[in-house]
Amino acid sequence: MPNVMIIGGGLMQLPAIKEAQKLGYRTIVTDYDANAIGLKIADYPVIISTKDIEGTVRLAKEINRSVAINGVLTIGTDASMTVAAVANALQLPGIRYEVAEMATNKIKMRQRLRDMKVSIPDFFGVWTYDEAVHAFKSLAKPVVIKPADNMGARGVKKIEELVNLRGAFDEAKNLSPCGEIIIEEFMSGPELSIDALIYDGAITYTGIADRVIEFPPYFVETGHILPSNLPASAIKAACKLMDKAIKALGIDHGAAKGDIKITPDGPKVGEIAARLSGGFMSTYTYPLATGGNSIRGAIKIALGQPPEIEETLKLVAVEEAIIPPPGKVVSITGVEAALAVEGIAEVIINTKAGETIQQVKSNMGKAGNLIAVGKNRKEALNRMAEAKSKINIEIGVPTLDLEEVKRRAREKFKKICRVCLVCNGVECAGRMPGIGSVGTGASFKNNISALAAIKVNLRTIHDYSKPDTNLDFFGYKLNSPVLIAPITGANTNLGGAIDEESYVKAVISGSKNSGTIAMLGDGATPDKYLIGTRAIKENNGWGIPIFKPRKSPAEVIERIRAAEDAGALAVGLDIDAACFITMALKGQAVGPKNLEELRAIVNSTSLPFILKGIMTKDEAVLAAQAGAKAIIVSNHGGRVMDYMPGSATVVPGIVEAVGDRVFIMVDGGVRTGLDVLKYLALGARAVLVGRPVCIGAVGGAEQGVSLILNQIIKELKHSMILTGCGKIEDIDSRIIFP
Repeated sequence: MPNVMIIGGGLMQLPAIKEAQKLGYRTIVTDYDANAIGLKIADYPVIISTKDIEGTVRLAKEINRSVAINGVLTIGTDASMTVAAVANALQLPGIRYEVAEMATNKIKMRQRLRDMKVSIPDFFGVWTYDEAVHAFKSLAKPVVIKPADNMGARGVKKIEELVNLRGAFDEAKNLSPCGEIIIEEFMSGPELSIDALIYDGAITYTGIADRVIEFPPYFVETGHILPSNLPASAIKAACKLMDKAIKALGIDHGAAKGDIKITPDGPKVGEIAARLSGGFMSTYTYPLATGGNSIRGAIKIALGQPPEIEETLKLVAVEEAIIPPPGKVVSITGVEAALAVEGIAEVIINTKAGETIQQVKSNMGKAGNLIAVGKNRKEALNRMAEAKSKINIEIGVPTLDLEEVKRRAREKFKKICRVCLVCNGVECAGRMPGIGSVGTGASFKNNISALAAIKVNLRTIHDYSKPDTNLDFFGYKLNSPVLIAPITGANTNLGGAIDEESYVKAVISGSKNSGTIAMLGDGATPDKYLIGTRAIKENNGWGIPIFKPRKSPAEVIERIRAAEDAGALAVGLDIDAACFITMALKGQAVGPKNLEELRAIVNSTSLPFILKGIMTKDEAVLAAQAGAKAIIVSNHGGRVMDYMPGSATVVPGIVEAVGDRVFIMVDGGVRTGLDVLKYLALGARAVLVGRPVCIGAVGGAEQGVSLILNQIIKELKHSMILTGCGKIEDIDSRIIFP
């Protein structure tokens, strides 16, 4: 009785294990998960990672001494190198190890295919971000970035603009076991998934399906339909190209899975793997549609026997993924009703009540899959639609609280920010670039100590039980005077804990949900501001971009025009970034502005103009003379110069100098609603919050931002009750203890 070693004991390998046993063979199954479903039915279960090549070879040799291994294979997972290594070590039928390596590493694969004149997209293999930038600039746009050696579309993303490259590069890098990245031209057109069996060099095609890819800029396969509906000429050309690719790579014995794009320039290879496909094609849709058994064929080939594929049916099979919106699963119903629909072959549910569904960015993490079959394409799709309509995965709001947000943020920051119990600038002093401050951190710490020095008067003999925190802000009604401070450079300053686009989305949506508004920063990367202005436009102008004081006024005005086009309700300049370290690191020229330059910039737009970074009475007067409608009292969070006074120290003098001429805002050290109350009592009209919002965005996206803001607003109302203030206008110097 033959013994077959199957690498992998998961859902995708389960049909191969069952088929081998059906043939009367004993199965030796390896998987790192002791609870893997395949290990439970294996004749000889072995707990070891499918990626542990040396360990698997060593174990295979030991097992082979007592239980002869006659063949080795895998289905639906990138374990081809492990399979080849075992086959080579035990002198079993299979491909050479270097062939398996080429079929696993996308860069080596493309290099080989390019050398052999096989049609592929133009590409670059990159290790560093600078190399990625060079690749992006060299290729036709858009491009696709992906890890060199991962599967399931993990870390794969379409990039159209340079500003989006950094976050995508970091994500792909983190998901690449070898650390190498591939950047290639995006291929437009329909895509085919093709399975083939190769015995002694002869290629037999077993399944050709139309792949359904959705969720741009990611590449999520949401299903496939077999057989393909493309013209016979396109299918023939795709198979001819796959023939050439299989031979170029040297896959002469075993299986091959190809993703072939039918582009306007003809078919091109997306990927060739030395195994049968996952995604339920070889295991479900191919046998349902054709009656053929490619799994049995792959097992036979692994044993050195011809596959003997016989197709007896001409039906259409469809697989579709179940992808509910992100959130916590409350209940799952309708599975039995879906299975009762005629033609539904399988309903696979991968989640359960109580689990949290994450945003799907790859082929991992889907809630489930359905498989249907019909006499023709229309019937199969109609049956699928009927069955899918019966399944209801009820999603509630993810249960997040502030402690959970902080815990997640602490984990994601990886020591860039420790999310300290008391955020006082001590732990992160001198961390620039980063989330900390320059030098000794004195300016950051002075923001905290200046606020702490202010004592407030308790007044509780009144009838203000529901304080009104509404604020009129340039004609727009906000629910509170608590705004989000402009922060940018997610990768540089937040250590890549969140990408720039996600951060911008989190602060715009999070502030909107809390009834207030976010200011958005202008990063050191020249075109990063476009991320903010594009997001503002998508949110009907709800956001305020604050730009760096670039040396060329024309560059500032160019950004203002983008803000106008986005419909922003105001625009600003953080003049205190005149010598900002991250700008210098990126070779971006910034500098101070004289009164005439500043006036010209202000007069270049009809939007209300905000000048951020005012710390003295005389500069406040100059800001008013330049035409600024608002100023932000700020020492840039202690991030531009050491030994500056805290913002609370200088606010009263600035209010006295220009309080009747400009709208005065302030930031620096705000951690609670009581801090907001203190700044308002000193004469500020609105208060900006920075670092706590970063923690909220990293730890909980827009919901985390809303939780942070809502907590501060709640504390502000609480503080107003305890100091006898019924509305924002009531908050003045009377509440401050002399």
